[in-house]
Amino acid sequence: MLKQMRLFMLFVALTVFLGACGPAAEQNGTKQEQETKQTEENSEQGFPVTMKDARGKDITIEEKPKKIVSLIPSNTEVLFELGLNDEIVGVSNYDNYPKEALEKEKVGDMAINVEKVVSLQPDVVFAHESAMGSSPDAFKQLEDAGIKVFVIEDDTSFEQVYNSIITMGTLTGKQAEAEKIVDEMKAEVAEIEKKASTIEEKDRKVVWVEVSGEPEIYTTGKGTFMDEMLTMIGAKNAAGSETGWVMMSEEKAVQLNPDVIVTTYGYYDKEAAQKVLKRPAWQNVTAVKEKKVMDVDSDKVTRPGPRLTEGLQELAKAVYPEVYN
Repeated sequence: MLKQMRLFMLFVALTVFLGACGPAAEQNGTKQEQETKQTEENSEQGFPVTMKDARGKDITIEEKPKKIVSLIPSNTEVLFELGLNDEIVGVSNYDNYPKEALEKEKVGDMAINVEKVVSLQPDVVFAHESAMGSSPDAFKQLEDAGIKVFVIEDDTSFEQVYNSIITMGTLTGKQAEAEKIVDEMKAEVAEIEKKASTIEEKDRKVVWVEVSGEPEIYTTGKGTFMDEMLTMIGAKNAAGSETGWVMMSEEKAVQLNPDVIVTTYGYYDKEAAQKVLKRPAWQNVTAVKEKKVMDVDSDKVTRPGPRLTEGLQELAKAVYPEVYN
């Protein structure tokens, strides 16, 4: 009898023990299954992924980012085009496209609001090489807070823009979308260049691109999007002997005697083209005499992003309406 009682008590103890351990084991199994599933999903999306940024620094993104902050409009436009509206939690004060960007939290301009960025708890922050001189401390503070900061290169050609789009697509699990965007851009450029090839050398127009009006007149030389765009559409850059963004005297600009003048600051000054036409010293310039002065959207021709080909088309129609319209 005593032996039977002991066996019964042992049975009860085992039943209680197994009952207690069962759910925990089941929960652990479920947790392991979830972790395994997450690992498989990350692997399918190409994560973890390591890429070198503009600082020459290897940045590793362990899994598809759920929260993203962009510190410059061009990056923001790329990220939205990749379909990351839900993931974008913060943008710069200058972001104005697409309209959804206006609804996002603002995190500063060249002076980054580090505290604001940290409060958003992003998985990755896409910065830009142009801010490296003014924001190195901010980048370090963000990284010290455990936030990944990837600095995109300051692109000055279409090929570099394509690479940056692919880079951002790869780092966000949107590589297929990025490749599609680049393919579409290349197709649009090819169409423009095909039409440009029909323009005879004697008919190629000399174009003065004005990125800033009086009193400090700036134009664009080699190593800029505008210079490459002018070549693509079959035109010549009046300031093609210069490099980068150049301030030029009115006297020297007039001597270049361009066939067409294109201003890129009409968004900020709606009378830009009219003001050029009224300049006393420019009255004998061919473009002014023939009233070939027009404005193009600054954002489309200067931001290294998906809309660059839209800017190319706009420029082409402005310079050669008979070819591209």
